[in-house]
Amino acid sequence: MSFRILVFLLVLPIVAQASPPPEGVNFSNYDVPLYTQIVDHIKAKVSARLGEGNNTRDRYFIIPFAYEDRGNHPEHSHSFISVIRVLADNKQPKLTLGLEKRRYKNREFEAFTISWLPADFMSNPHLCVFDGAGSRIFPKLNKCPISTGKSFSLQETIKLALDAKNAVAMWGPYEIAKPGFDLGVKRKQLLDGGSIKYRADDRLYRKDKTAISCFHAMAGLDELYPNGGLFGTGFKMWGFNGTARVLIEYTGKAHYKKLLLDPVDVKKDRYGFVYAPTRNGPVPYDPLREASAYQR
Repeated sequence: MSFRILVFLLVLPIVAQASPPPEGVNFSNYDVPLYTQIVDHIKAKVSARLGEGNNTRDRYFIIPFAYEDRGNHPEHSHSFISVIRVLADNKQPKLTLGLEKRRYKNREFEAFTISWLPADFMSNPHLCVFDGAGSRIFPKLNKCPISTGKSFSLQETIKLALDAKNAVAMWGPYEIAKPGFDLGVKRKQLLDGGSIKYRADDRLYRKDKTAISCFHAMAGLDELYPNGGLFGTGFKMWGFNGTARVLIEYTGKAHYKKLLLDPVDVKKDRYGFVYAPTRNGPVPYDPLREASAYQR
């Protein structure tokens, strides 16, 4: 009996020190790779919108994304967007040039991502955003170079966030009209064409359309260089703030053109994924109201 009591007394402090999972963070898919978690979340949401019945027409959706680190440093944050076309059932549609037809359960679809970064970013993930005293306010003082750009896939982009242990946020999926999908395809083709370079601070390059940031690459699909807020590109307009600003623009402009078919709440619609070193353990950075945990 005394031995049992001794064991109990030794274990009790350990139990008392064990902290519950962070509030709002779901650890049920902790062992599932981050990219798979995100894709499964998109599939579940889109499938729910389509329902179980026959899909008699093409349906179109956008999923805006962002990632950022603690402190939301611009060189460690990114805004990007995925676009989906779910093909009508039992029809022979005209497929989009350059897109692969895929299948999920009984649905066929096309999808692409606009994720604009320097072309060598996978091997050299060191982003120059502001270089020089006063460069955040005065763009002429910014010494960052112009880079050859590339639009990365969703899987590649999520790997960048994973490697940096960043928090990832997604909004939607939001349903859009076909003209909105066509604008997304047009933007992707423009970026893939090689005529536009990458620069995180693109304020000096709007007139001659030389270079563009990730923020503007996914914003203003009907206008290449929309106004991003204070200081043009926007003060603190990167990471979650940047994508939220894009959504505000979509609702303020594209909605009136009947492209965005769903209402948008930039705060309530946001779902995220946060890094946790251990299952049910502390989360180093959790800026989200609702999120799933991932491990590297």
